[in-house]
Amino acid sequence: MIAVFVMGFASPRSVHAEYGDIILNQHSGKEGMAPVVFPHWFHRIRFTCKVCHSDLGFPFNLHSANINMLKIIDGEYCGACHNGKIAWSVQNCGMCHSGKAGEKTHVVGSVFQNLLVPPAVGKPVRAKAK
Repeated sequence: MIAVFVMGFASPRSVHAEYGDIILNQHSGKEGMAPVVFPHWFHRIRFTCKVCHSDLGFPFNLHSANINMLKIIDGEYCGACHNGKIAWSVQNCGMCHSGKAGEKTHVVGSVFQNLLVPPAVGKPVRAKAK
């Protein structure tokens, strides 16, 4: 049972993303690769926010990240751990590049973006007096 659980995380990801995963596609699509599916919660239960967002330099804003494979191969960002010693190496492309072609950068299942959308144009909805 435990082996099945562990293999679920160790095997290549399917072409769908789960709630809370981050789809990254600033560069992938332009380079002919599938978008990256980053399992944020999987990493978060193992490391504090500081490890990635302070020590490794990942920005909190998805769209300001200028992460590319050259930087990762040089040991920056993902490459700090995905070096074949701590975690699988960057040679296992399909482990990360497993998103659906054409998907834009976003957090899967996030409702936060919906909170930023202004209300419909027109009169505000008012509660009826009782």
